[in-house]
Amino acid sequence: MDWVDELKRVPKRTYVGLISMFVLLIGASWLFIELAEGVLENEKFLIDQYVRGWLESNGVQLLDEIFAWVTELGSVTFITIGSFMLAISLYFLYERWKWRVLYFAIAMIGISILTTLLKEVFERRRPNILEEHDGTGFSFPSGHSTGPMVFYGFMIYLIIRSRARHSIKWLFGILLSLLILAIGISRIYLGVHYATDVMAGHLLGFAWLVSCVSVLEFTLWRRH
Repeated sequence: MDWVDELKRVPKRTYVGLISMFVLLIGASWLFIELAEGVLENEKFLIDQYVRGWLESNGVQLLDEIFAWVTELGSVTFITIGSFMLAISLYFLYERWKWRVLYFAIAMIGISILTTLLKEVFERRRPNILEEHDGTGFSFPSGHSTGPMVFYGFMIYLIIRSRARHSIKWLFGILLSLLILAIGISRIYLGVHYATDVMAGHLLGFAWLVSCVSVLEFTLWRRH
C-alpha cells in the first residue's frame, strides 16, 4: 500500500521526536490538571507560601527594577505587537513558511482565548492587585506565563527549523528559554501571582505549543 511505503521512508528520528513530544504533552497536561484540581478545591500550596515568604524576606531594590522591566516582555501589549510583527515578517520574507505563519496565529489566538476562559472558570484571587504591573483580574493560570511560553517557544521552534548554524540555534534557544522563565519569576517576585499560577501557565502554554507544533509538522509532512 502507498501509505505503508510512505511511512517506511520516514526517518527514525522523526518517530523518536513525535514520541518525545507526545510524552511531554501528556506530562505537562497531567501536571496542569493536578494543579487545577488543587485550585478548585481551594488548596493552600506549600510552595506558594514558601516562595512568597522567601521573596518578602530577600527582596532587593535592584531586582524590583529589573523584574519590572522583564515582566513587560510578557505583557499582552508587547506579545500582541510582537506577534503581528513576526507573522508579517515571516509571511512576506519566507514564501515557504506560510503554513508556519498560519499555525503561529492559531497558537497565539488559541492560548489567549484558553487563558481567558480558564481564569473565569477558576476565579482565583491574586495575592496582590497592582495595576502598574498588569496585576488585575483573576490569577490562575498566569497569562504572563502562557503567552510568553507560546510566543517565545514558537520562536525557538522556528529557529530550530531554520538553516542557521547549530551554535546559533543553541544560543537563541537557551536565551529565549531563560527569558520565558524570567518573565514567570518576575510575576511571583512582583507579588501579582502565586508560584502555582506561573507553574500552571508554563505547563498549559507548553502543552498548547507542543500540540500546535505537532499538528503543523504533520501538515507539512502530508503536503510534502
